[in-house]
Amino acid sequence: MFITLSQVALGGALGASLRYLTNVSAMRLFGPGFPYATMFVNIAGSFVMGVLIVTLAKKGGTPLAPFLMTGILGGFTTFSAFSLDAFTLYERGDTLTAIGYVAASVLLSLAALAAGIYLSRELLA
Repeated sequence: MFITLSQVALGGALGASLRYLTNVSAMRLFGPGFPYATMFVNIAGSFVMGVLIVTLAKKGGTPLAPFLMTGILGGFTTFSAFSLDAFTLYERGDTLTAIGYVAASVLLSLAALAAGIYLSRELLA
């Protein structure tokens, strides 16, 4: 249990650090008007989750799942930040932007997950 918890903690630290760097980069590139960083990490994280779920299962890498999936991806993709961003847009009076943000984030994340699964299945077949 301690080893697994250590894997999750280390992965979480790495994922959170990647998330922070993504936020800083997006703020510098696009400014504070729209939560591009959160949308990006949710979509990218969903794609990587799709790739990992297939790859780890096919290659016997499930012992790495706590580090990679719960740790790194859990620290990188945070739907709590997504919820806060959507609510902030709504509270600012940007209701249509908030709805578009929620719809785009959810639909594109699901599409990215499916793309990751199908791509990995084809490459690892």
